[in-house]
Amino acid sequence: MLDVGFEVITADVLSDTEVTKNPSDRCYYCKKRIFSEIIRAAEKDGIKEVLEGTNASDNTDERPGFRALKELGVLSPLRECVYTKSDIRKIARENSLPVADKPSYACLATRIPTDTVITEKLLEKTENAEDILFSLGFKNFRVRYLDGAAKLELDKDGFELLYRNKDAVTEKLKPLYSDIYLDLKERTDE
Repeated sequence: MLDVGFEVITADVLSDTEVTKNPSDRCYYCKKRIFSEIIRAAEKDGIKEVLEGTNASDNTDERPGFRALKELGVLSPLRECVYTKSDIRKIARENSLPVADKPSYACLATRIPTDTVITEKLLEKTENAEDILFSLGFKNFRVRYLDGAAKLELDKDGFELLYRNKDAVTEKLKPLYSDIYLDLKERTDE
């Protein structure tokens, strides 16, 4: 274990109207806001370089947030060293790290359709719904917001688990959403 100090930095991204408007490049504004705060804190401590965890499996052409990172001079050493997600998982397993098989987890805002205003309440609802599914044993899934309804995206194991627990899922999610839909395409680990 590394003996390294850390500081929690707060970046109120929901105070940025470019983020809450949720345009197709929302991630650009969000990453720019967050990493600008991190860079300011790093500079106060005399730190000259800021690193983040984009890896060689991530398609940066489709990620507006990566454009913000480049503009700010944030380094992505895993990507630069051509480490893919499977390389990182393998190294984590070899070192008995508990995150070796952790499912991918994207920002909650990605569950909200483009141009739907993002609010704290909507993000909390999404987080609560996903916490419910985690508590029921689901692992690789997403709960997407669709105009008041929830759309569940599940992997193969999730479909089997849903079949066995559909009543519990419905009972626990129904207070949060007007309807619950199931995406029949099998989700893979992103």
